[in-house]
Amino acid sequence: MQRYFLKLAYNGAAYHGWQIQSNPATIQQVLEEAVSMLLKDAISLTGCGRTDAGVHARVYYAHFETDVVFDETLLIKKLNAFLCNDIVIYNCFKVPSDLNARFSATFRTYHYYIATQKDPFRKEFVYPIYRDIDFDKMNEAAAILREYIDFSSFAKSKTDTKTNNCIITKAVWEQTEEPHICVFKITANRFLRNMVRAVVGTLLEVGYGNITLERLREIIESKDRQQAGASAPAQALFLYDIGYEM
Repeated sequence: MQRYFLKLAYNGAAYHGWQIQSNPATIQQVLEEAVSMLLKDAISLTGCGRTDAGVHARVYYAHFETDVVFDETLLIKKLNAFLCNDIVIYNCFKVPSDLNARFSATFRTYHYYIATQKDPFRKEFVYPIYRDIDFDKMNEAAAILREYIDFSSFAKSKTDTKTNNCIITKAVWEQTEEPHICVFKITANRFLRNMVRAVVGTLLEVGYGNITLERLREIIESKDRQQAGASAPAQALFLYDIGYEM
């Protein structure tokens, strides 16, 4: 069996996340069907992580194994011709059998975009917030995240994860080249399900003045999801980068 990595990107608006489910369309389901058809082999894909319904990926990796010999460049062309326009395949390449798209990743970076004024050209990919918000205070709050490891307060309940520990190496709000668009950038070795959206929702409450920095610490230390803010909407979240030692 030879193992291959697929490098891809997708607009997740029409999908119920990456992971295959019983009925709704997912990225994994669509890709597995396409690769299986083209290779005439039953292909099972392992993704680098689960993205929630409506979340996008500018970079995503998945691996599969097959005994079928094929031309990687030709497969890329056929997949891009076959798949709808909201999924693109950038690359397909051989990797060692012990390289795992999910467990071998050394870091993941997410970006979350908010708009402070109406933007008809970005409306599907930003969270519009038309009220006063203190970005300096939110950056102070974001810096606090790096002091902790256990993020149970931002974790979706009833998941199969064995630990809620994550090492965050970057968490910052930045202005983009567009004056009315701001982005929250967060990098960690791993993320919990719904974690980034829960973090963003909580940091926004800090920016509104509803949660103090001291209260944020209490929320994190409580390890209680009900203490944190509501999850921010999915459409503004992008899996932006993933790193491997290849």
